[in-house]
Amino acid sequence: MLDDAGLQALREAARLSPDNLPLRQHLAGQLLAKGYLGEAEAEYRAALVLAPKDAGIMAGLAEAFVRQSAFGAALAALEPLLAAPGYPPKVGVLAARALLGEGDTARAGYRYHEAISRDPSVGDADLAARLSAPPAPPYGAPAPAASPYGAPAPPGQPYAAPAPPAGQAYAAPAPTPVDGATAEIERSRLNFADVAGMEAVKESLRVKLLLPIQQPDLFAAYGKRAGGGVLLYGPPGAGKTHLARAAAGELGASFVNVGLADILDMYIGSSERNLRATFELARRNRPCVLFFDEVDALAARRSDMRQAHTRQLVNQFLAELDGVDQNANEGVLVLAATNAPWYVDVAFRRPGRLDQPVFVPPPDPAARAAILRLLCRDKPLAEMDFDAVARVTDHFVGADLKGVVDRAVEVKLQQSISAGRPIPLSTPDLLAAAQSVRPTAVREWMATARNYVMHSNDSGAWDELMPWVKGKW
Repeated sequence: MLDDAGLQALREAARLSPDNLPLRQHLAGQLLAKGYLGEAEAEYRAALVLAPKDAGIMAGLAEAFVRQSAFGAALAALEPLLAAPGYPPKVGVLAARALLGEGDTARAGYRYHEAISRDPSVGDADLAARLSAPPAPPYGAPAPAASPYGAPAPPGQPYAAPAPPAGQAYAAPAPTPVDGATAEIERSRLNFADVAGMEAVKESLRVKLLLPIQQPDLFAAYGKRAGGGVLLYGPPGAGKTHLARAAAGELGASFVNVGLADILDMYIGSSERNLRATFELARRNRPCVLFFDEVDALAARRSDMRQAHTRQLVNQFLAELDGVDQNANEGVLVLAATNAPWYVDVAFRRPGRLDQPVFVPPPDPAARAAILRLLCRDKPLAEMDFDAVARVTDHFVGADLKGVVDRAVEVKLQQSISAGRPIPLSTPDLLAAAQSVRPTAVREWMATARNYVMHSNDSGAWDELMPWVKGKW
């Protein structure tokens, strides 16, 4: 509740004239100056809807965030301004305060000294005293690239994650929270040994995503950077999410599993901010595997959309994949999964984004036997013939096979309870369970894929599916 008559009058005037941008911006500035930080933030947000690219409004919103200790949100608001050449020196000082609040003293020092080198009048004695900064770089020098631990890389050198000791996984830093990000950092205990079959898919992920971080010197010699994106697609239940977790565990990296609820919001502009905060969370915890499941809901074809704000979310996604500079997403491995790759906007397949679609096929008999072996490895077993079970589970994917094992275990538990002792699981148990389980959606998915491969493949994007849809499917 405002106790200032002048501010109350301004607020009433803004209520009666909600589209008056100068009035709303003046009200936000007055609220900020008098310490009404939450109210100032709300007014700046309202003004930003009227003028989304106004530098003064973005800077005011960022200052409101900084004074509320929402440093991550402040940096997200300042990011478009800092990316533009010749940004106002005051913006640099504000960014320095936010970076210092995040604990990134080195980059805060860079921003502060770069700003006062252009305009000494913006200096802040208290901020300067809190900074332990290197000497100011010459005006116009590029900002130092962030290392995986937040300290800047030496001038002129790109980000390069240190190689792990021989035989050890990469040791990721402790998770760093980011304001506005609802997704959480996880540590995956899986690795590629826990993924049965899919050797071609795993090898593709190794070369594209894992080896550049595990062997940075070798890849740097060829100009290849750590990071990138891969689009995993295939029928439901084929193991795309399981594979993403295993990739993170193989590297020993942070893992962020992004759900639709972490991004989508009913208010215009909030979904874009959530997406930006999620990418910032991954960048501050690199090396990191950032996984988007059902990505077609966030990256749908813009030509199919009727509302501008839904197209804006796709634009924001593309901008985050590109990063504000060439080093922004180094060490961030973006994996996206979808059952409907033909609905994903074609711009995502541009080089540097999700430029390598990787088909995750239904498992063949050898892979089905390996999956069954993994699913049964912690259960009491008699002598098993997993190959026999694999032969009668044609068209089954990993989720279906798990259903077979679960059903067989339920029957065996009932027998064990009656007998008063554990009775080992046997091959006939799995065969009987397989007869009562129907494969889920592989046939339907392949029928849809056949339509796109045969009739909508002028660009050759779905050539990888051709052997599958021309076969017995």
